[in-house]
Amino acid sequence: MGMGYLILAGAIMLCSWLVSSRLKSKFEQYSKLHLQNGMSGAEIAQKMLADNGIHNVQVISTPGQLTDHYNPVNKTVNLSEAVYNQRNAAAAAVAAHECGHAVQHAVGYQWLSMRSKLVPFVNVASSYMQWVLLAGIVLIQTFPVLLLGGIVLFAVTTVFSIVTLPVEYDASNRALAWLENNRMLTQKEQAGAKDALKWAARTYVVAALGSIGTLLYYVSIYLNRR
Repeated sequence: MGMGYLILAGAIMLCSWLVSSRLKSKFEQYSKLHLQNGMSGAEIAQKMLADNGIHNVQVISTPGQLTDHYNPVNKTVNLSEAVYNQRNAAAAAVAAHECGHAVQHAVGYQWLSMRSKLVPFVNVASSYMQWVLLAGIVLIQTFPVLLLGGIVLFAVTTVFSIVTLPVEYDASNRALAWLENNRMLTQKEQAGAKDALKWAARTYVVAALGSIGTLLYYVSIYLNRR
């Protein structure tokens, strides 16, 4: 695979590390910005759901850090222990963002529906693509169609990462709009929440760009196999 792959992989890893480090520092910063309304992340989430007429989604605490997510299967907003219990701008931002996904689900947001339909295919592709790609590169001169199969599998995960972008940005926009329109936060707290979600969204941008770059690299190997 050579130097080209090492350079690409190194660049992707560096960008990912820089954005992740920046995100972590932002959340640490805004975790110290305590809310004047005194509400916890769980209370923020419950109020946002209620204000949007959503009464069949449960807000629960889940172990870990940055493990927050919305589960459309059992309709739960899962907040990490810190976000669930704490009363700061970072917790408010994350809690509202995850409720943004619940709102998307409730209104039938098309990009979320598309991403959900892709999940089974992504699970299969993720299980086999690395082995198929490796075997395809080794056997590229004798069995090039194997590499093509690996590229197709990798393309499925790339499409998923691209579809994820509008889903995440829309959830953040819904969260910030609700926080502002309902005057849940002070001006300083709102700015902190917006900044935190901005950096969270950039992790998905880096992941998508990295996936696209890697896919194009494999395609170039296939096209130049002779």
